[in-house]
Amino acid sequence: MSVTLDADAAAIVRALQEAGRPALETLTPEEGRQQYLASREVVNPEPPPLHSVTAIDIPGPAGPIPARLYRPLTLRQREGLAPALVYFHGGGWVIGDLDTHDVVCRTLAAGGETLVVSVDYRLAPEHKFPAAADDAIAAATWIAGSARDLGIDPSRLVVGGDSAGGNLTAVTCLHAREAGLTFAGQVLIYPATDFAMSHPSHHDPDTYVILTGPNIRWFRDHYLDRPEDADHWKASPARVASLAALPPAFVLTAGADPLHDEGHDFAERLKAAGVAVEYHTYPGQFHGFVTMGKVLPAANDALEKISDWLKRLDQL
Repeated sequence: MSVTLDADAAAIVRALQEAGRPALETLTPEEGRQQYLASREVVNPEPPPLHSVTAIDIPGPAGPIPARLYRPLTLRQREGLAPALVYFHGGGWVIGDLDTHDVVCRTLAAGGETLVVSVDYRLAPEHKFPAAADDAIAAATWIAGSARDLGIDPSRLVVGGDSAGGNLTAVTCLHAREAGLTFAGQVLIYPATDFAMSHPSHHDPDTYVILTGPNIRWFRDHYLDRPEDADHWKASPARVASLAALPPAFVLTAGADPLHDEGHDFAERLKAAGVAVEYHTYPGQFHGFVTMGKVLPAANDALEKISDWLKRLDQL
């Protein structure tokens, strides 16, 4: 595929190249985390005002899972209960945390007029696969069971996330289908769906912008405990035979992204299985752009589209 970056995205890439930032795969996980967190100060827009942000602990398989509950100034309430989005941050299961995606969660809460619960699942390599997936499943299951206590309408509970968080979203929805738990929707932002890394966009030099093949292998090798883990549905949700009976989906991809094709194919498989899908792609943007609203107008457009979809879910 031929990729032409938007002018503002190209400017970001040039600035990073000129800054001489070390490649992620040359860093330790802790160094990668610090680099990623520090970069947020440069790209995060001013967050919208909210009613409150509250720290909560969610029971997990290995102890409490830290989380944040975001409450916007305006909520779409019915009989005192509001919709909610359970959000899993990106970062390849190795980097990222509540702080790196704080502005994204604030923006979605305000724009979607919804509660947002951001989940700080365990990271690799300290906690190998399937720790992150197990935490995501446990957190979403607990929130669903405790919905009314949290002021959440259980019939309007959505799960979502970006990149690795999109992977965890798909995994959580597959688990819920088998467990008899129903979510109102799923938001998949440039999701990682298959560790085979065999789609054409994984091997196209035009997509190696920000996220590269060596980066992905660095994430994979830190996250997976054994090579055969890549075949497990909790690591590669696209490996399941059927995607039927899953929640309505909002799927977003970026053109200059090795994950573009697997995200697009996952959306097409969902549609073929009878799932309602709203698909958007940003051909001139790179992986991770949604968190960069201070410097990329497309990021703000994407979050507005997601917020609008969250509000329209009530009419689906």
